[in-house]
Amino acid sequence: MAGARSSQGATGVGGTKGSSRSGGSGRVSGSVRAVGRALHLPVTGPARGIRKATHAHGAGESGLGKLIELHGVNGAGDVMITVALASTVFFSVPTDEARGRVALYLAITMAPFTLLAPVIGPLLDRLPHGRRAAMAAAMLVRALLALLLSSAVVTGGIELYPAALGVLVASRAYGVVRSAVVPRLLPPKFSLVKANSRVTLGGLLATGIAAPIGAGLQALGPRYPLYGAFLIFVAGTFLSFSLPPKVDSAKGEHKALLAADADHLHGPHAKKAPRPGLRTVGTAVTHALAANASLRCLSGFLIFFLAFLLREHPLTGESAAVSLGIVGVSAGAGNALGTAVGAWLKQRAPEIIIVTVVAFVLGAAITAAIFFGAFLVACLAAVAGFAQALAKLSLDALIQRDVPELVRTSAFARSETLLQMAWVIGGGIGIALPLNGTLGLSVAAAIVATGWLTTVRGLLSAARRGGQARPRVA
Repeated sequence: MAGARSSQGATGVGGTKGSSRSGGSGRVSGSVRAVGRALHLPVTGPARGIRKATHAHGAGESGLGKLIELHGVNGAGDVMITVALASTVFFSVPTDEARGRVALYLAITMAPFTLLAPVIGPLLDRLPHGRRAAMAAAMLVRALLALLLSSAVVTGGIELYPAALGVLVASRAYGVVRSAVVPRLLPPKFSLVKANSRVTLGGLLATGIAAPIGAGLQALGPRYPLYGAFLIFVAGTFLSFSLPPKVDSAKGEHKALLAADADHLHGPHAKKAPRPGLRTVGTAVTHALAANASLRCLSGFLIFFLAFLLREHPLTGESAAVSLGIVGVSAGAGNALGTAVGAWLKQRAPEIIIVTVVAFVLGAAITAAIFFGAFLVACLAAVAGFAQALAKLSLDALIQRDVPELVRTSAFARSETLLQMAWVIGGGIGIALPLNGTLGLSVAAAIVATGWLTTVRGLLSAARRGGQARPRVA
């Protein structure tokens, strides 16, 4: 009995000690897990919030949510490069030398855009299985160019300019492919315009978050934002392949030609178009595209012209960098507001919206040219950004309404390419002009007036006729 009691006591003591050790270990591991959760929360919390927002209303199931996230990565990487180059491309060399170099390489990049216009549409039609790879390639090219730029911004070598404009070309190429991808990822009961609006807003939000981060890295040195851009674009390269496989599917698609009707088709297309409805996009779309091209041309013009003008003649009381930042923020705010208004303008005729916003920009440009001043320049940038966003959403609505589904993807690819070419042409005009504010904004007004006067009649006529389906701008 004594032995039994001794054994039980020993067991009891041993059991008590073991329990004590186990409890202590459990408390330590629980504390470690709690600390780990606290450290991960600032990252995982926002990540879960972003994922919940981008995947809402069926966007997660359709794959649109992943495209929104990819476009956010694209915008964040682009703004990192923009921050790094802002003080280098425009402020670190004499104005005349900078203008000459940028003009030369902008002219060189016209060649890719000229080739892109007739090639990208048929290429996407014939090689549809390369869409994810094309987006990944656009990301990877910019990642590698960011590394090249990281040394060029320190040495000031001549490779700075072709590399910077190479980033521009890759960015525009990504935009063309993205426009072609969106129709494949529409959630149920989503209009194409609403989907584009969500993708655009995702990019704008990511840009707003990345811009101050890029500015902080810039304070450490001009190459650090480019290292950040490299990491972002590498992530985007892999994220491109996470898009659903249906992105690369071309089942049921045909080619679309940017002609108003069968009478405007030339060459072999005039004889080989037994189904005109699948070979043309309609007068409303072609006039809307021309009006959008004038706004995109204005955008390129203002970016390059004001970049050099504000360097030599900053806004009153501000430095050149701050002056350019004010104009850039104004344009970005206007663009975001236009995107938000586009989601609100439901069941409105897209043709009327385009006519109205282009007329609005024309009035702002004329006013800014006559009463040239800091406030009116910022207002023009904001109005131009607002009009460009809203007019593009309206163009999307017209393509959705008037272009058959079988050719809608091809129509988006071709129209986006032409808009990017208009942007490059506007930039070239902005570089070539003398640095005179009144003269420059008068030219800007002439660009918008040309687009408005040549399209207003056709758009109003198309609005009176209406389409086969109710236009939706959201």
